[in-house]
Amino acid sequence: MKDPVVLIGIGEMGGVFARGLLRAGYPVFPARRDDDLSTLAEALPSPALVLVAVGESDLHPVLERLPEAWKQRLGLLQNELLPRDWQAHDITEPTEISVWFEKKPGQDVKVLVPSPVHGPGAGILVEALESLGIPALCIDRKDDMLFELVRKNLYILTTNIAGLETGGTVKALWDDHSLLMNRVFDDVLKLQEHLTGQHFDRDRLLAAVLEAFDGDPDHRCMGRSAPARLQRALAIADQAGIEVPELRRIARERLQKPD
Repeated sequence: MKDPVVLIGIGEMGGVFARGLLRAGYPVFPARRDDDLSTLAEALPSPALVLVAVGESDLHPVLERLPEAWKQRLGLLQNELLPRDWQAHDITEPTEISVWFEKKPGQDVKVLVPSPVHGPGAGILVEALESLGIPALCIDRKDDMLFELVRKNLYILTTNIAGLETGGTVKALWDDHSLLMNRVFDDVLKLQEHLTGQHFDRDRLLAAVLEAFDGDPDHRCMGRSAPARLQRALAIADQAGIEVPELRRIARERLQKPD
């Protein structure tokens, strides 16, 4: 029998990974984000992987409580994920996956592009997803995985924030509002470069985002989290003193002001 996997967070995304892991032969031990992780770590000190499948707003509270024994066995799949998120908790080499499939209640999984995975547990996650027919690929180099994380962040933030103004689909955003999209993209890229301390090839990133657009052209731009994503982006810009004129314009015109 294969070593077990601890799964923290048992929502829609966690459920997909649980099914894949079980089908691939890994015993799965689920934990809710508020469970006593130290007690579970005493019973399972050396799992094959500890996959944190909570939402991005719950990530840091979970990592703050993560037992030391699990820090070298960590897997992360959150949106807006960057190295600074795990480094803040003295975690040096997690397994990261940039998830490029969507799972909503009552619906099948919808794949946009293959999901890249990097880190010690990459093979486990690729095996689990492929057991469900979900394409994934191992990324060997850290720099290549950082590019993939930034690519996903640009996709999410650009479509969500531009979508506050346009609504509609990603195809319509590019076909009918490309000037707006490029302006938002450039503002978001400034923030990503600040947060990572790296410079990225803009044209390569834009082409990679548009490839994901082609994977699901009818994907809706604006989710429920769009206003919060814009507010977080502006808070980062304020703290760093970065000019993001298009994000600020959209915030002025589209975010509801309190009474």
